[in-house]
Amino acid sequence: MSLAADTKKLVARLVLGTVLMFGFGFAMVPIYNVFCEITGLNGKITRTGESEQPLVVNQDRTVKVRFISVFNEEMPWEFEPMQKVYRVNPGQMQQTAFIATNPTANNMVAQAIPSVSPSEAAQYLQKVNCFCFDRQPLDAGATAEMPMVFFIDPEIPEHLDSITLSYTLFDITDQQQVAEAKNDNNDKRSTL
Repeated sequence: MSLAADTKKLVARLVLGTVLMFGFGFAMVPIYNVFCEITGLNGKITRTGESEQPLVVNQDRTVKVRFISVFNEEMPWEFEPMQKVYRVNPGQMQQTAFIATNPTANNMVAQAIPSVSPSEAAQYLQKVNCFCFDRQPLDAGATAEMPMVFFIDPEIPEHLDSITLSYTLFDITDQQQVAEAKNDNNDKRSTL
């Protein structure tokens, strides 16, 4: 083989590797959402059935729930919980929110990815409504309150008396624009 052929193979492999990495990064948030929906990990559930039994609140016990915003150097937004610590009775619905500010001159779209610690507690921290379920658009210079409603499952083991829920925001503005462009193209095709 010649040096030129080897160089072409190397360049082709590098380009393919770059395309695959970009594709994986592009698909990471939707894949994570589907994975969480199927497995129930990180408490990503929706309680909507009318046949479900109402929760019984355990008044004799409290669990400390800490909220943390994790810094992502790729994301320029300011992002923090309104209240960092709650003491919640298992079974008690609790509402909270995070505050996000977009200090840039550009409209942006973000996706929050949650993480629960200790990992054993993830199945007991149930998010009924969460900003992390949806993409969060925010105009340039704007501030928004991003609400969340959660409860601790009354079946939580006694040794789990403290849970930390952290969120990392990711900039998905480019992904959102690509998805909107695809939807626009599909809409145009369906009207032809």
